[in-house]
Amino acid sequence: MRAPGPEPRSAEDVDEAVYDVVEAIPPGRVSTYGAIGRLVGVGPRRVARALSAGGAAVPWHRVVRADGTAAEPVRVRQLELLAGEGVPLRGARVDLAAVGWPDEV
Repeated sequence: MRAPGPEPRSAEDVDEAVYDVVEAIPPGRVSTYGAIGRLVGVGPRRVARALSAGGAAVPWHRVVRADGTAAEPVRVRQLELLAGEGVPLRGARVDLAAVGWPDEV
């Protein structure tokens, strides 16, 4: 018998939860895969998988790695989009202390 706990969610439910949180990130602010994962209840790799599979309709560019860097396959485009929103960059890193979302990122 399984211990009581949260009901399992389908992959589609997890994806939708990720998209809902990413859509809530305001322009000019940035979150991390880990922060999104904590809000949704999944790991950062699962967040990355959801965004790579179908996140084109949400502001995917507002989600970066924990160290403030962009994933290599989308790095150039992501940094362009973030710069266009006025996000402060230090080289190729987002200044998460200045624009992290939610505030405890």
